[in-house]
Order: sequence, then structure tokens, then C-alpha cells
Amino acid sequence: MAKRTLTIGIVAGEESGDILGSGLMRALAKRATSLRFIGVGGDQMVKQGLESLATIEELSVNGFIDPLKRLPTLVRIIRCLYRSFREADVVVGIDFNVFNLLLERLLKRRGVPTAHYVSPAVYAWRRGRIRKIGRSTDVVMALFPFEPPLYRDSGVRAEFVGHPLADDIDPNIEQGERSARARADLGLPADALVVGLLPGSRLSEVRFLGDLFVDAAERAVARINPRGRHYPSAVLVIPCVSEKIKALLAEIVAKKTQLDVRLVEGDSERAIAASDVVLTKAGTSTLEALLLGRPMVVSYRLGGFSYWIAKRLIRSEFVALPNILAGYSIVPELLQNDATPGRLANALAEEIKRFENDESLRHAFKEIHGKLRCGASERAADVVMSLVSDQI
Repeated sequence: MAKRTLTIGIVAGEESGDILGSGLMRALAKRATSLRFIGVGGDQMVKQGLESLATIEELSVNGFIDPLKRLPTLVRIIRCLYRSFREADVVVGIDFNVFNLLLERLLKRRGVPTAHYVSPAVYAWRRGRIRKIGRSTDVVMALFPFEPPLYRDSGVRAEFVGHPLADDIDPNIEQGERSARARADLGLPADALVVGLLPGSRLSEVRFLGDLFVDAAERAVARINPRGRHYPSAVLVIPCVSEKIKALLAEIVAKKTQLDVRLVEGDSERAIAASDVVLTKAGTSTLEALLLGRPMVVSYRLGGFSYWIAKRLIRSEFVALPNILAGYSIVPELLQNDATPGRLANALAEEIKRFENDESLRHAFKEIHGKLRCGASERAADVVMSLVSDQI
């Protein structure tokens, strides 16, 4: 155990990073008698004692154009963090790669130990970035087992730690029990057809996907449940991570559908668990749906220019984490021009049938869950402490 106060700089730029950061902070607190956390995070990290130097909302950007518009704010924050972190014992950047890797590189040059939590998607984008990553961080903490081997030949230290979501979600709970509990908590009818919609945690994502997802879900309900023959009612459930997101979705819903729509504040896990099928953007929510054992359709849209750039840079065959982890297509992906209300609705209807009848699909979900469930926060904390062990 550390005998003096350790100062740990830590930066998360979005909600998923806030969740990872809070778990890491709890695990680190077990390994030192006195810790001080400073940096940027959300509500979960603040609850663990983070001293905020900026708000997570100031960092939240998406695509290629938005960061350019927000450049003055981002530059101001990175200068503030650099000044504050220069005397830190270790600095951890959580995902949010462009911003955090630049900050880490500046600090590593000064001799501050740095760790990067969540490997950048070097399997999908150009792998030449690996050496640049090594110039920024002393160690990459990877969530997925296929990632550390990608770093091996470059000499960059990369450690597989597992995924905290896989630890938090118990694979032994029977699906019917999990669904019934989630519906009771959310006040949903036990016998309704429930379609979960996850259009994103950023306003820019919801603006691109909100209308599309609601239109697709309305059509899917008509295909799955013509005239109520299978279910007595239908409900759309949409988790909202902020009041701004909730207000935007409420506006979209009011214009788009007469269906029963429940906007759930910030609880994607219960919303997914309560659902018969999920329509989700590409991202962490696809993994969450897999871990909760829910059939899904994955979609994404970007602005035309951002998509043009992304299409030329991405080298991965898939964008959905379940497909990347499996190594083959186990969930449907409908992206950009393929993401139409009709196609998404058909895919949702098909996935409900397929998941009920395809035992191999459910087995694939459980197998992936088992590989990722290995005490991620504790393992990540051990890696971080290895960077400061010679100083305490």
C-alpha cells in the first residue's frame, strides 16, 4: 500500500469513459492509503472523488467536423490539464483517443507515466498508428483479447484487462427473470412487445439517428405484431443520458409516432434487458445488448463528408463489436445508405424470430461474455499501479 498521497490524473470524454473511470477509481482506492484524483469525468467519476478541471460536456464531440468547430475550447482544456498534470504520479486517458493521446504525449515527454485505457481501434483503422500510440503512452489497457497481439511487433506494452460490462452483467441470470425485473422497474407491461432504441449519447448522433430509429421501430411493430395477434400492446423504450437528449427525443417522438414511448433517464441496461429486440447505433451499446442476451440490429449514419472520410480509412470488415469479437457476422449491420426505415424494420422483425430459433446465436453471445468477464477494473488498477510502484 502507498504511504503517501498519490495524485492520479484521469480524463474521460464521454459517458462510456465515465463508467470505466469510476470502476478504475474504485479499484485504485483499494491499492493506496491516500489518493487524489484530478481531471475530467462525468457524474460517476465525481462520485468516486474526482476533482473536476473541466466538464465532460465540454469535451463531447463527434465525427470530423464537430472537433474543428470546438477547437478553441479543446485547446484551452488541454492546456489546463497539462499544467495540472505535470506533477501527477500517473495519468490515465480513458478512450477519447485524439485528445487523450495528444495530452499523454505531451506529459510523457516531460517524464510523467501515462496509461491509455481502451485501445484505439487499430484493427479497424491504419495500424501504422501503433508506433505513434507508443510515443504517447507507457501502456495500453485493452478491453478485448485480440488487441494486445496487434502491438507485439512494435514493442508497445499492451495488456488485456477484460471489459467491466462483462463483469457487471451476470451471465447466469435467466433471461426471463432479467426481463421481468427490468420491466417491473420501468413500469412496462409484462406481456407487451418492447422495442429498445439506442440512437446515441451525443446530440449530434441523436439528430442523425433519432427520426430514423423511431420510424423504423414503428414499422417493425406493424410487421412483428399485426393487429395485436401476438402481443396485446407495444412500447418503445429509449434511454436518455441527459436532459438535452431527452428533450430532443421528446420532440422527435411527438412528431413521429402515436405509439407508447417511454424515455428512460440514463439507464440503458434496464432498457435493453426489458426489450424483445434492440435497434442500436454502433458502439458500446452493441456489446451491452450482447451481454444482456438481447437480439439486435446495428446501424449508424454520419454526415456525408464525415462518412466519405471514414469509409476510406476503416479497414475492418465490421463495425459492430459482436461481429468483430466473433470474427464473423452474428448480428445485422445496416449503415449509412442501407439504413432506411423499411430495411431496419424488416431486420428487427427477422432478428426476433432468429434469436428464438437459433441456439448457436445465443451460444455465441454467451461464449463472448465468458471471454470478457475477468475482473477488468481490478486488472486495470494493477497495471496503473505498476507505473508508480517504483515511486512509492
